[in-house]
Amino acid sequence: MRAKITYFLTAAVLIVYFVLVGSRGVLLIQHGTLLTVTFGIAVLVLPLIGLWFLWKSTQFVNRANRLAAELEAEGGLPVDELVRTPGGRIDRDSADAVFAARRAETEDSPGDWRCWFRLAIAYHDARDTPRARKAMQRAIALHDGKPVAA
Repeated sequence: MRAKITYFLTAAVLIVYFVLVGSRGVLLIQHGTLLTVTFGIAVLVLPLIGLWFLWKSTQFVNRANRLAAELEAEGGLPVDELVRTPGGRIDRDSADAVFAARRAETEDSPGDWRCWFRLAIAYHDARDTPRARKAMQRAIALHDGKPVAA
C-alpha cells in the first residue's frame, strides 16, 4: 500500500511539474520571436516525453498487477523463501539460489507466462531491475497472446 501511495504522489508531482514547464513553453511561443518560439517548442517537448513515459510506466504496473492477481487466484505466486539479514535485506546467496531455480523452471517452459512472472520476481530479488522488467514484459506479452522474440 505504501508503494501505491508513493507512486501516486510522485505521479501527481510530475504532472504539476509538466504543467508548469508546459506553461513556460507556451509563454515563450507567445512572445513571438524566432528564438523564443524555437525554445518554446523545445520546452514543450520535455513534458510530452515525460507524460508518455509516465503513461507507459502506469500501463506496465497495471498489467503486472493484473498478472499478479491472476496468479494469486491460481495459487501460483512464488513463496518468499529468501533468507534475510538482521536488517531485513535479502541475502545475496539466497537470492541467487532462488534465481537459479526460477531460471531452470523458465527454460523448461519458455512459453508459460507464469514462469516468466516468477523469474521477474527472482530478478528483482537479485537486484537486477532491468532484467526483471524485461522478464515481466515477456510475461505480459505471453499472457496477452502477443508474439515474443526467441
